[in-house]
Amino acid sequence: MATREALWNYRNEFGDAFGRTYFRRFGPGVISSVGLGTYLGEPTAAVDDASREAIGLALRSGVNVVDTAANYRCGRAERVVGEAVRDAGIDRDAVVVATKGGFLPFDGSRPDDPGAYVRDRFVDPGIVDVDDLAGGAHCLAPAYLEWSLDRSLDRLGLDQVDCYYVHNPETQLAARSREDVYDALEAAFEALERRRLAGDVGCYGVATWDAFRASPTDDAYLSLPEVLARAEAAGAAVGADDDHGFAAVQLPFNVAMADAFTRRNHRPAAGVDRGGNRDAVDGEAEPDPAPVSTLAFAHEAGLSVFTSASIAQGELAVPGAIPAGVDGELSGDTPAQRALNFARSAPGVTCSLVGTSDVDHVRENVAAGTFDPLGASAFDAVFE
Repeated sequence: MATREALWNYRNEFGDAFGRTYFRRFGPGVISSVGLGTYLGEPTAAVDDASREAIGLALRSGVNVVDTAANYRCGRAERVVGEAVRDAGIDRDAVVVATKGGFLPFDGSRPDDPGAYVRDRFVDPGIVDVDDLAGGAHCLAPAYLEWSLDRSLDRLGLDQVDCYYVHNPETQLAARSREDVYDALEAAFEALERRRLAGDVGCYGVATWDAFRASPTDDAYLSLPEVLARAEAAGAAVGADDDHGFAAVQLPFNVAMADAFTRRNHRPAAGVDRGGNRDAVDGEAEPDPAPVSTLAFAHEAGLSVFTSASIAQGELAVPGAIPAGVDGELSGDTPAQRALNFARSAPGVTCSLVGTSDVDHVRENVAAGTFDPLGASAFDAVFE
């Protein structure tokens, strides 16, 4: 597991090659603000080999964050991440490895009949209860998440993961009420708190696509303040001395998907009890505080934000894809570098993830970190 000493040693080895604030605080130390994602690519041996080489190069070049998930590339991504971390020649304790659980993974390839696979592999053996499934392939039940974490550790070949995300919990909103999803998250967090105290995970969080960017009236919306409150309750329930281990959120953020910064969709939790009642002052309820954006709330709550889709899966890596008025404010030699530096510049962002199995793209993405990001005022001005 990543340690303070190893993380700072990594920063001291590579930091002089990068621009201002390239390394940012996370967990026990600091991490690179460019991270490597592993979502893209077919589940083939050729992509395995290319991904392994790309991850190894990134780790040896100043990127010490690798993000994956149980279901990425039919389970192959985790195996490759573990192999690359072990073979890179970099201290394991200097690398933050994050993975996710929630979606039921395939085993190396896509089956001809996914429904039959889920039934035979997960439902009939009792690994999941069919009533806990959403969309036929997503489960938040604590027992399943613990099973999934154990399988992830096996595939990674690691004793611990540094951050474990509950993966796209908004998927469950298609099958149950928002309150029921919050309850399910609290139960999941209790299980993860126990695994954190046992040393299997360093911290945990929630990786989302729509949940924290959506309007409160949207069917996919989840309240980050409420999710954090459920983590606080989970920490208290298991007797965690340090309160709780909920430390990170992951969400899409790029120049074309900037909702996490522009949409004020979360109400600060201060002054509200778990029943939703506001503290009274002189016999009168306090007025509702003004809503804030996801990034603003996360920053005030001390949560780290990891951006996915930082270059929109390559769509922002072509000339002209970034609006000219924004592009002209960003530093970088290529559109991909400028797009990545936009995501890294958003106030409150800890690390921007970008996926590739191409070593030339790895070099390009790493080089984005040699340019300074926009300051907070300059970033705000982009939206004026």
